[in-house]
Amino acid sequence: MKAFILAGGKGTRFLEETNVRPKPMIEINGKPIILHIIDHYVYYGIKEFIILGGYKIDYFFEYFESQKLKKDNEFFYLDGEVKINILDTGINTATGGRIKRAEEYLDETFLMTYGDGLSNVNINKLVEFHDRHNKLATVTAVRPPARFGSLTIENDIVIDFGEKIQSKEGWINGGFFVLDKKVVDFIENDEMAFEDYPLENLSKTLNLQGFKHEGFWYPVDTIREKQTLEKFINENNGVLPWSND
Repeated sequence: MKAFILAGGKGTRFLEETNVRPKPMIEINGKPIILHIIDHYVYYGIKEFIILGGYKIDYFFEYFESQKLKKDNEFFYLDGEVKINILDTGINTATGGRIKRAEEYLDETFLMTYGDGLSNVNINKLVEFHDRHNKLATVTAVRPPARFGSLTIENDIVIDFGEKIQSKEGWINGGFFVLDKKVVDFIENDEMAFEDYPLENLSKTLNLQGFKHEGFWYPVDTIREKQTLEKFINENNGVLPWSND
């Protein structure tokens, strides 16, 4: 099974770094976000990846070439057996359009996620859930990350103040999809975001399942989110909260 990673956006909320590199190539704990994501999938046996690039796509090629990876006309090879293909899906193409542009590469069932979201979601259980329900699409439903510092107050005195990585309110789209190739039929053009008409209509036709994940999930969408995550890692002795080790 292949995993497709959406990695072509301009990252306008993270201009401190995206003015020189695409957001998935921003480093967390000394390693690009996208490689943390790839490592997670590889742990569950996924060995082929297609990066759906666009904005500053050359940065991906330059990075992988700098790592002295083996390559052929189509793939870079990570650790000898993990294949990575970088596909140019256009600078201004929306998320749905990127998937549609990759249609010729899609298997009947494939994995897809965003290039800026980290999680310890169990991919095997996610795929089993998808197969069991026989729908066209499964999205990983996660708790939204807390955006503000948390306060613990006793007798009007703040006795604890800190950043929390995750909230317990509601469910949101956490990426880490399992998709049937037929979802492409719900995408009309380059300008269509996958999160709009396609997912809305998959839901309306009862073809969208939600796999609830109560574990770690975190989007690195702004400089503040990066700093909060790295602070959290440092305070936990360098342990990566999405690690499978």
